[in-house]
Amino acid sequence: MNAKVKICGIRTPEALEAALDAGADYFGLVFYGPSPRNVDHGMAHKLAEAGRGRARSVALLVNPDDDAVRRVVDEVDPDILQLHGKESPERVAHIKLLSQKPVMKAIPVASADDAAQAGAYEDAADMILFDAKAPDDLADTLPGGNGVAFNWQALSGVKGGMSFMLSGGLNPGNVASAISETGAAIVDVSSGVESAPGEKDPVLIRQFIAAAKPASRN
Repeated sequence: MNAKVKICGIRTPEALEAALDAGADYFGLVFYGPSPRNVDHGMAHKLAEAGRGRARSVALLVNPDDDAVRRVVDEVDPDILQLHGKESPERVAHIKLLSQKPVMKAIPVASADDAAQAGAYEDAADMILFDAKAPDDLADTLPGGNGVAFNWQALSGVKGGMSFMLSGGLNPGNVASAISETGAAIVDVSSGVESAPGEKDPVLIRQFIAAAKPASRN
């Protein structure tokens, strides 16, 4: 089975159409102020509605309180919530119950020990996203979208044991290898298809999806 693709950090109708026309299965809407990909709730609602039925919308939140969760659900109505902070398994389960939405939990990875932490979330989250843990010496780090890859061998202990999404430093040139080496069911890209931080490049989006879709999941 071929991998599916998520284009994260969509902020404009033009970027959304480029992703949908190229065959994206998911698109991400970022609700995190410091990110250059942050989108306001009004625009996010328009994007979610425009993409409904064509791809699944994913709202990315970082350590949200209950009010933030309710607001995104009420004002945007995304298909999925993505938790990209330090949410505990208990907090993930609570947000899933509160939102009545499927929930994805991001796990930052630099080693096999980091990847193993996903086991604690299997009962709470509907899907796991393995993303690169930002290096300590990287300036202005974000919870995701830093354009940094990790050693995919860190996932060897979970490969074949769970369905997961892979992110972190992916681009049109390496995504096929990433899928082959990790067996990722879904790949997630943001900075790897941008011409500048927060500015999606339609050509790179097409190249990324064209490289990812036929890739073999060994």
